[in-house]
Amino acid sequence: MPDRFLLNKERFTPHPPEMSSPSRNGPGKPAGPLGLGELLTGNGALSTLAKAASSRLDLADSVRQQLPAELAGAVTACNLRPDGTLVVTAASPEWASRLRFEADGILAGCRPGWPAAARVKFRVGTDVV
Repeated sequence: MPDRFLLNKERFTPHPPEMSSPSRNGPGKPAGPLGLGELLTGNGALSTLAKAASSRLDLADSVRQQLPAELAGAVTACNLRPDGTLVVTAASPEWASRLRFEADGILAGCRPGWPAAARVKFRVGTDVV
């Protein structure tokens, strides 16, 4: 019985795919994999994602600079939506309530670097916005 099982298993086991050769990469393309630095500085999707993440970090730093030290620590993340809404994420509902009093100052302070900012919305949660 084990022999029959082995035969059936061998029969249904797919063969591994063939490895691609450097000649399949096309002319002008490197033969090997790209390094992380090349992926982050290029024009691909990973580069676009890295630029967006960097922009969000810069925006969060700018928002924190507009606030007193005790409120600055409550800001976990920031995002500027395409419709001009600046979304500030706070660590708790209490901090979000306190940050709402600073909305005008936050918006005015961010406009030099992000002129598209038109309004501020506060959320509670982690750094996902």
